[in-house]
Amino acid sequence: MNQILYWLFRFFIGFLGILPVRLVYIFSDFLAFLLFYVVKYRKKVVFNNLRNSFPEKNETEISKIAKKFYQHLCDIMVETFKAFSFSDAEMIKRYKVSNQEILTPYFAKNQNIILSAGHYGNWEWATQSVGFQTDFQLITLYKPLSNSLIDKYLREQRRSRKVEVVSISETRKVFSDSYEKPAGFVMAADQSPSNLKRAFWVKFLNQDTACLHGVESYAKLYNLPVFFCNIQREKRGFYTVTLSLLVENPQDTKDGEISQIYLSALEKIILEKPENYLWSHRRWKHKRN
Repeated sequence: MNQILYWLFRFFIGFLGILPVRLVYIFSDFLAFLLFYVVKYRKKVVFNNLRNSFPEKNETEISKIAKKFYQHLCDIMVETFKAFSFSDAEMIKRYKVSNQEILTPYFAKNQNIILSAGHYGNWEWATQSVGFQTDFQLITLYKPLSNSLIDKYLREQRRSRKVEVVSISETRKVFSDSYEKPAGFVMAADQSPSNLKRAFWVKFLNQDTACLHGVESYAKLYNLPVFFCNIQREKRGFYTVTLSLLVENPQDTKDGEISQIYLSALEKIILEKPENYLWSHRRWKHKRN
């Protein structure tokens, strides 16, 4: 089965790779229609998440956001496949870091940093483009795919574009290792944690939310500055990433403070364009006692 899924995966890479970009997005429109009206992919999860996050909105408004979300989700899917056919120059053109100079002082003093992001905008393209736009050694922490063949292919592709992709099971080792140049650890903390005992509870989108401990714990342990990546779609197929400093000296913060600052920054951009967040994830499956 792994072999079959792997070759289907490679087929879609080849299929979307030869299509003009305009036709790729027409295909995305078709997928969005299927997922919303026919397959009804995680529709209950999406609508529940939206209702709980925006209690002030009526059903018409919720439905409007949901439809836009499915379009966004399908765009991310096809863009992920299409990116393998883009040249490095094309990726940089389509996915720009607008103010990478904010990181220059930290690189100059050989300081490792943490780049915190959320599942907002096109987070997948970050591993295809950002490595070319910073002098830091970028290391992305991720949860490996169950299909080892696809997982290996993706890791090799991302490495070819100057990004190391490392399993979250190796997080402690990765942070304690030394590197030839300063490292930028790319971490997302807006997924539902499997270990609630280590999670930080914060307010996020009107709900008590369990936050993954990684960003805060390792920032404090090594006193690493934490930056936030604001990923915004300028138009279809073009994104801008704006970096902002969240915490300069993590060891001076209280427990849970960094997690709250991070999720507050993410919440701000979600409120502006809610359709660009990953609402199909069961983000709030854990409830606080």
